[in-house]
Amino acid sequence: MQNKKWQFLIVVGAVAVLATFAVAQDGRSPGAQKQIVHPYTPPSADSVVQRGTVITPQSSVQRPGDAGRFAHTNYKIFQPEGRNLADITPDNTFAEYPASLACVYKVGPGYPGCVPANNGKVATGGWGAIALVDAYDYPTAGTDIAYFSSFFLLPAANFGVIYANSSWGAQGSLGLVASCSGQPSNGNLHSGWDIESALDIEWAHAMAPSATILLVEACSNSYNDLFVAEEVASYYVSLYGGGEVSNSWGSGEFGSEVNFDNYFYRDYYDHITRFVSAGDNGLGAQYPSSSPWVVSAGGTRVNRAANGNFQNESCWSGSGGGTSSVEIWQNPPNNILNGMGAWSAYQYELFGGYPFATAGRATPDMSFDADPASGVYVRNTNGGGPWYIVGGTSVAAPSLAGIVNASNNRLGQTPPGGGWYHNGENDLLYAELYTNSTLSDYKKNFYDVKTGSNGAAAGPGWDYCTGVGSPRGHAGK
Repeated sequence: MQNKKWQFLIVVGAVAVLATFAVAQDGRSPGAQKQIVHPYTPPSADSVVQRGTVITPQSSVQRPGDAGRFAHTNYKIFQPEGRNLADITPDNTFAEYPASLACVYKVGPGYPGCVPANNGKVATGGWGAIALVDAYDYPTAGTDIAYFSSFFLLPAANFGVIYANSSWGAQGSLGLVASCSGQPSNGNLHSGWDIESALDIEWAHAMAPSATILLVEACSNSYNDLFVAEEVASYYVSLYGGGEVSNSWGSGEFGSEVNFDNYFYRDYYDHITRFVSAGDNGLGAQYPSSSPWVVSAGGTRVNRAANGNFQNESCWSGSGGGTSSVEIWQNPPNNILNGMGAWSAYQYELFGGYPFATAGRATPDMSFDADPASGVYVRNTNGGGPWYIVGGTSVAAPSLAGIVNASNNRLGQTPPGGGWYHNGENDLLYAELYTNSTLSDYKKNFYDVKTGSNGAAAGPGWDYCTGVGSPRGHAGK
């Protein structure tokens, strides 16, 4: 592995700060429930952190006034020191390849050090469909995912684009109607939503290469349009027999968010699991990551030695996570339509059981590489690029959706006429965390991230940065 082009910063006893991240919008500490407190532990002293600039695109700026009205993306671009963005090319240095992360997460063939390499040792598996819900149009999506797949020696993607426009009519419990009648406008004109779309489709495919990949394009980044697209995504995934829907966007929480929970909850399409990125502003809950009916995706940093060998993962300082002030515990019949309650009780044991009267949904549930300094390559030729190094929990959501898809457990929610509605994926994740005194399944199936902080320290078991941890293999997903 060649590292001569790069300068490295050796971390000794503390985290090296690459950029200053904004404080989460709500600014509050984890809620009134039983606290999960861990002393802060830095990553290992011999871990290497890349020097460079972290760029937050306009589409990822969290504005307090947007809560409940407009969503922002959850990605950041990394520009290595001494390089221009126009010069970025996959070159076997620090940024992660599909093969290297398949090796790290044990969903592809293992090889020494899991070093970034274009060796074809990519993830395997996949079924049904994974729908990626994004705002605006990404006109070069088909050619870019084809090039990405060919370049990184992935199978060609079975890929399609769907416009979630007004031709679909009123959608969901709120009767939402999309704001455009035809093709959405180009995402390159809207502060970088097209890069979000590229990231989502390419890394869902990288982790589940046999699944059909569907890009569902909302007319805009308004909640109205995005939740129309959410419903359209569910319909299309159901046509493929089930799968996942991934959302790498959100906003600060707002009092009426529970009304939108119905677009995740009691879904009449079977075998669909939903993922939402937890945010990139450190400690603090973000919606819709805080909905109890989704898998909230937190962020880690992949730590490597100077020779490129994988060492471990630590909490990424920007990873979202926190306790919701809106999605609070309610017993039936109050939670018939939304909210934490008897049908979404996967965190019940974690936080000490009943009463849950003042407690809320805690995020995230699971995590994946998200630090821009251990970012992934993304191909996008729609007015820029052609290559970017991208981080943020926008990487985590589609990648985890791909890993869960390829696990082939087909959980989702119970269909009409059979049992009760529940978040099947989170039920499984937290059950493994609670399993017997040795936690044998949990230890086999997850890496327990115990170092780093996003404002709350990572530590043994569940934490506000990485949830139950990051996946290892397909079992238990």
